[in-house]
Amino acid sequence: MTAAIRVALIASARYPVRQPFAGGLEAFVYQFAHALTAAGHSVTMFAAPGSAVDLPWDVVPVHTLEMSEASRQDPSVPDWVVHETHAYLSVMLNLADRLRDSFDIVHNHSLHYLPLAMARTLTVPMLTTLHTPPLKWLEQAVALPGGVASAFTAVSAFTARQWEPVNGPVPVIANGIDLDEWRPGPGGDYAVWSGRLVPEKGLPDAIAAARMAGFRLRIAGPMGDPAYFEQAVRPHLGDGVTYEGHLRRDELNELVGGAAVALVTPRWEEPYGLVTAEALASGTPVAAFARGGIPETIDAASGRLAPPGDIEALSRALRVAAHLPRGPVRARAESHCSQSVMVARYLEHFADLIGVEPERVSA
Repeated sequence: MTAAIRVALIASARYPVRQPFAGGLEAFVYQFAHALTAAGHSVTMFAAPGSAVDLPWDVVPVHTLEMSEASRQDPSVPDWVVHETHAYLSVMLNLADRLRDSFDIVHNHSLHYLPLAMARTLTVPMLTTLHTPPLKWLEQAVALPGGVASAFTAVSAFTARQWEPVNGPVPVIANGIDLDEWRPGPGGDYAVWSGRLVPEKGLPDAIAAARMAGFRLRIAGPMGDPAYFEQAVRPHLGDGVTYEGHLRRDELNELVGGAAVALVTPRWEEPYGLVTAEALASGTPVAAFARGGIPETIDAASGRLAPPGDIEALSRALRVAAHLPRGPVRARAESHCSQSVMVARYLEHFADLIGVEPERVSA
C-alpha cells in the first residue's frame, strides 16, 4: 500500500498558475502538481488569484490587499512589492493555522523571502526548491542567524554552486517535463524561439543569429514588458521573423516540433532553461548560449553551444544543429529531462523529511 503524502505547494503570488503560462516557474509548478496528483498524492496549491487547473486538486488563492487611498499615495515602495509581501504573509499565517491536520510537508517554489523567514512557525517540514541564483531578498532570508527551517534543492548543478557560499552544499533535482505531453515533431525549415519576451532572455540576439544563418524565425511567448516589446522586438519583425503570440502548451509543442532548430539566447545565467528541455522533448535540436545550467542539458547529439553573446558563433551553431538527427535529440530528453524521474526524486526527499519509508512512496 503506497503512502499518500499531503503536500502544500507555495507558488507564485504575482502570476497565475494557468495556461498559457506566464513563465517557466508557473509551467513547472502546474506540471509538478499534476504529476503528484497522478501518483496518488494530495496537493493544495497557494497561488495567485486567477490560477486555473484541470485536475481535482485544491487551489487556495492568496489574499489580495485592498490598499487604502492614503497608502497608495506612498511613493517609497512599489505597489506590487506590498501586494506580494501581503500575499505571502497571509499564506504563511494560513499554513501555521491549518498545518497540523492538513499537510505532511510544505514545498516552497516562491521567490519571496517571507516563506523562508517564517518557516520556523510551521509544524511540518518545508522543502524549498531554488529556481534562481541568490537574489538579494531571497539570500538575506537564507542567511538569517541560526539558519532557516527549510531543506533545499536546486534545479541544476550550476544553481547549486551559486548557492553553496550562502547555505552550503545543495542537492540537485533537475527539472523535468511530461514526455507524454511533449511529443516529437517532424521538424521543418524554420528556427524557433520561445520564452518570456523580456531583456534577460536575449530575443534580439536570436533574431540576429537567425538572419545571419539564413533561417526564418518564429517567436512565441508572453510579453513580460509591453514597452520592451515595442522598443526591442517589434522593429525587427517582418523579413522572415514572425511573432506567433502567447501559446498554450499543445500549440507550443506543435510550433517547436515543426522547427529545424530552437534558439536559446539568455543574457543572464539561466538557472535551468525549461525551453531547452521542451525543445529536446519535441525532437528539435538546440543552438544556445552556454550560460548557467543549459550546458548540463545539451550534449553533442542534441545541440550546439556558443560562447555567451557571440552572435556569429551562435549562427554557426544554428546551422550545424539544424542538421542533427531528431531521434537522438528526443532520446536526450528521455534520459535527462524526464518528469517521472524528477517526481520520484522529490518523493524520496519528501519521505526522508517526514520520516516515511522511501519504498512506500509512489513514484
